[in-house]
Amino acid sequence: MKKFILALFTITLTTSLTAQVKTPQASPSGTIIQKIGMTTLTVKYSRPGVKERAIFGDLVPFGEIWRTGANENTTITIDTEITIGGQELKAGTYALFTIPNKDSWEIFFYNETKNWGIPKKWDDSKIIAKTKVKSVAIPLSVETLTLAFNNIKPNGGVLKILWDKTYIAIPFEVPTDRIVMEGIQNTMNNKPETNDYFAAAVYYFESGKDIQQAKKWIDKAVKQQKEKPKFWMIRKQSLIHAKSGDIKGAIKAAKKSLKLAQEVKNKAYIKMNEASLKEWEAL
Repeated sequence: MKKFILALFTITLTTSLTAQVKTPQASPSGTIIQKIGMTTLTVKYSRPGVKERAIFGDLVPFGEIWRTGANENTTITIDTEITIGGQELKAGTYALFTIPNKDSWEIFFYNETKNWGIPKKWDDSKIIAKTKVKSVAIPLSVETLTLAFNNIKPNGGVLKILWDKTYIAIPFEVPTDRIVMEGIQNTMNNKPETNDYFAAAVYYFESGKDIQQAKKWIDKAVKQQKEKPKFWMIRKQSLIHAKSGDIKGAIKAAKKSLKLAQEVKNKAYIKMNEASLKEWEAL
């Protein structure tokens, strides 16, 4: 019995000695993952708060390199190349450093990411891309440092920085068109399926490429449908025919799409087809 009590006391003492007090981070970490076009961008950073302090020009001095956050380096990871300020940033992970000024910020993408804070010795050769953007004053205070993607389009967007009463937007471009076109070419050279023809036709239509080629592909996609024709696919066929100058074909497809949409009571497609027919039949 004495041995059992002694063993229990030893376990309790050991547990007490190894226990750790856990508290919340003063600047909690955050991660943003955003797909833009065919590119995935991931930003990891720590998010300090204003906490009734003066921020830019004080806590974060003007004219000095800033880690763009707190704690470890703020990093951005990209799985394809992107273009910033006319410079190519290859796939990889980069530290995001900035030099805030009153009217503008300098932005640096640095290929060493393991510094805590800023590098002890700044090395210009490690700057892979840099740009300069305007600093915009906003009429409200953002309490917690916020990085986010905005103005997202198929070929690019902006990385925005918001803290206190300052807004920064860093524009960039992604290689969506190159990646999609390579994919279309490879697929068409092999064994394209119905959805491949459809996707390629829609991409050509929406990106302003060869509309006659888009027409051939959409017609193949519609013809190859093994099940009941899909009203949304035929709706797109009507739009492609119209853009190609084949109004007669556009009207025929729109009437078919309208009928199919009415059968399933899809109000949105009924309305769109009726509007197009009204426009095209008046020509």
